[in-house]
Amino acid sequence: MTQTFSIQDLILQPIETIIPHRGTMLLIDAVSAFSEEALSARATVHADAWYADTDGAMPAWIGIELMAQTIAAHVALLAMRGGGQARPGVLLGSRSYRALQPSFAGGAQLLVRATELLRSEEGHGAYECTIHHGDVCCAEAVIKVFQPRDFQSFIEGSFSS
Repeated sequence: MTQTFSIQDLILQPIETIIPHRGTMLLIDAVSAFSEEALSARATVHADAWYADTDGAMPAWIGIELMAQTIAAHVALLAMRGGGQARPGVLLGSRSYRALQPSFAGGAQLLVRATELLRSEEGHGAYECTIHHGDVCCAEAVIKVFQPRDFQSFIEGSFSS
């Protein structure tokens, strides 16, 4: 029997039960809002993290990974809601990642939002993403992702071509 979850149950899940990232590569802290089309996640900039510069800030270019993890959480919660599990996916890229500041200050509490623009049966997707610190938008992008039906073959094919 598959278990289904309410939206509130899904939001309260520890982030480690939602996305596969672990250790120092887990950059988002928790889901703060979730719907069919969007997800918002909280992230804390840790001044002692591997990415921190001499001032304890996170370089803004890491924001694209914050966005990717937020997308991964959205895809996973959509699957979990129906009692399933998300297929592994990959970040294909972005035509334009726009950082509106050079870094995110140490200790900053960020809100990362991903809104789905496209979802295809073949596994292609696109999300409009933003990162806010308080009321200030710090970064924005449209991120393209792909969930191949056979992830192992996709990865092996990527290295053999």
